[in-house]
Amino acid sequence: MELKVQYDCSNIDFQYITDTLKTVGMGYFDAITHKKAFENSYTVVFIFDNEKLIGFGRGISDGAYQAGIYDVAVIPEYQGKGIGKIIVDSILKTIPQCNVILYAAPGKDAFYEKLGFRRMKTGMALFLNSERMQEKGFTD
Repeated sequence: MELKVQYDCSNIDFQYITDTLKTVGMGYFDAITHKKAFENSYTVVFIFDNEKLIGFGRGISDGAYQAGIYDVAVIPEYQGKGIGKIIVDSILKTIPQCNVILYAAPGKDAFYEKLGFRRMKTGMALFLNSERMQEKGFTD
């Protein structure tokens, strides 16, 4: 593997972002919505193996003391090779002074616990499509 890390949205195919999120079982929107979300984020990370986009993630933050990590995904054939850790570590480096909330896909808890994340005792969400989120296992 010859990995390259990119910290901006230049030359990103956002339909590929949508397709990847769908493939790995995460919530997804159309390409235009993902483009807007990534471009409006505090930080973005895209990981390439040579010229192939293999993983990505983004962080939103006030830059002072609060942040959230969203849309961390690695294509299936590269999972288990440390790519997700590179993505999360790269995001965390941009927000070292912040508390960080992570929005994770169901079943990925153990991965994030290895990176130091812990379950919260309280947490609430208001989803635009609560039925879809329940089907995906994000809510009870």
